[in-house]
Amino acid sequence: MDIFDKINELYDKRRLAELGGGDERIEKQHAKGKLTARERIDYLLDEGSFVELNTFIEHRGTDFGMNNSSAKGEGVVTGYGKVNGRPVYLFAQDFTVYGGALGEMHGKKIASVMDLAAKNGVPFIGLNDSGGARIQEGVSSLDGYGHVFYRNSIYSGVIPQISVIMGPSAGGAVYSPAITDFVIMVEKTSQMFITGPKVIETVTGEKISSEDLGGAYIHNTKSGNAHLKANTEYEALDAVKQLLAYLPNNNNEKPPVEQMEQQDQLRPRLTDIVPFDSTKPYDVKNVISEIVDSNSFFEIHPDFAKNIVVGFARIDGKVVGLVCNQPKYLAGGLDIDSSDKAARFIRFCDSFHIPLITFEDVTGFFPGIKQEHGGIIRHGAKILYAYSEATVPKITVITRKAYGGAYVALNSKSIGADLVYAWPNAEIAVMGPEGAANIIFAKDIAESDNPEITRQEKIDTYREKFANPYIAAGLGMVDDVIDPRETRVKLIQALEMLENKNEQRPQKKHGNIPL
Repeated sequence: MDIFDKINELYDKRRLAELGGGDERIEKQHAKGKLTARERIDYLLDEGSFVELNTFIEHRGTDFGMNNSSAKGEGVVTGYGKVNGRPVYLFAQDFTVYGGALGEMHGKKIASVMDLAAKNGVPFIGLNDSGGARIQEGVSSLDGYGHVFYRNSIYSGVIPQISVIMGPSAGGAVYSPAITDFVIMVEKTSQMFITGPKVIETVTGEKISSEDLGGAYIHNTKSGNAHLKANTEYEALDAVKQLLAYLPNNNNEKPPVEQMEQQDQLRPRLTDIVPFDSTKPYDVKNVISEIVDSNSFFEIHPDFAKNIVVGFARIDGKVVGLVCNQPKYLAGGLDIDSSDKAARFIRFCDSFHIPLITFEDVTGFFPGIKQEHGGIIRHGAKILYAYSEATVPKITVITRKAYGGAYVALNSKSIGADLVYAWPNAEIAVMGPEGAANIIFAKDIAESDNPEITRQEKIDTYREKFANPYIAAGLGMVDDVIDPRETRVKLIQALEMLENKNEQRPQKKHGNIPL
């Protein structure tokens, strides 16, 4: 045997590893409308850029027939490559090998590539398609999960981490995606749950399908465990590419800037989009589209807690994170889910030097027994904590209402906003004029010969005296009252002025956010 025989042997072994579970299992994967692990990698990464690592790693299990079962690669493909010319590290679980189940060496492969991503300051992507822990390996498989969870946690805020759920993700498998920054699911073919339908039926007697228990729709609309959903695997991978375009490689870099063509920065339509009557709803996404660069808004969590809108966009080519009340839903009030949604997004932006812009039109925190018993105090406090903790440039635009504790929570000057702008029709007050008048002037209204007329007069008096931006501006709580049409201009100027902002917090191990 000479060197060329050895080289041929190498290629034979590599081809065997690349075949995964074999042609029959690959066909079954395709029959489910799913790509293989390697097909997913090929679509996601720039052509020819993938470099595989630990191709020949194998398990060392001997129980339950494992000694007679072998597959190169251990049911997961790991390595690095480029997306739109920028480096990423990743893993893709191979469902054709042991159902993508995670064992000791499977976990070791993922942990190893995560360490490389962190050392090199590069985003990390997980393409998940796994039945959970490999039962045949017992506690070793659980230990493998632990090593992955630990790295998800320790590298959080150091490098962006994105999870794509492209099949089942059951048991311990769900906790790694849950720790990562963004979770993307595929409709009909991906599910996440701690315990599957059969276990639930056995324990509780409840009957439910896998899709209704933990499908993409459920986690995008009800639980909030997923941030985005896609109709196909291709769309899901396209979403990863789109998302990465807004993110820096790591926490020591700033987001990429795009060169913009000169354009008219005035936005006259803004005076028509937001009704002067503060009780009338409108779609804040129309405000966003007028102010940000054309087609640059990338919404996060679009189907969850719709009373607040969050996402990335560009303003004059610079990446920003947007947090916006949505008057179309719950009058833009803050509830438990919207508080969680906003706080998590704010903390991500702060981790990766993404300036925060808040468009505020809020009636307050949403009232009700369900909200109070569900912990609205604790959940609402997360927004206060997240904004206060953030040291990135923070700008607020009050477009209409800013009432009560919600006004304070949504990046007011008192909790660290760098700049607060208000439109001339803004109402900044402890509560809305109607409610305030009913309390302050209750006696006058009750004793009046015409209570309704008196009540309206008192509402108008309160609105004129308190519910306008000039009182807050006079106290330094609003930096400037601006023409709505100049909002984009003001934000471009503000982002330029705050570009080199450097703000420190007291030294500590870490804070204790009210989880």
